[in-house]
Amino acid sequence: MNENKRVLRSNLAKVAAHVITGEEYDEPPELADEFFDKATWYMAGNAVSPEAGKAADRKKLKRGRPKVDTRKVLVSVRYSPEVLDYFRATGVGWQVRMDAALKEWIDAHPG
Repeated sequence: MNENKRVLRSNLAKVAAHVITGEEYDEPPELADEFFDKATWYMAGNAVSPEAGKAADRKKLKRGRPKVDTRKVLVSVRYSPEVLDYFRATGVGWQVRMDAALKEWIDAHPG
């Protein structure tokens, strides 16, 4: 019966005999801003300018919802069950569709 033998391309005796020096424990140098300024930036596998890469990084760091020109107002309103059932049955985004339907009504009935 043949045994599967792995062929190692490494000299294990040489590795085992290696004595680790103090220099091998030194901390690697910190990367300065100049390193990143000279680097090639990639987004989705394509090279981009450092400015575009930095701008994308800054955009990723922003938290929360994107800013809008007109903010919506939070109110408490009571609707009939039929109205809520109808809009909820349309799935995710039903509140946005309800808002659009109310805007259409406003446009059709100028006050």
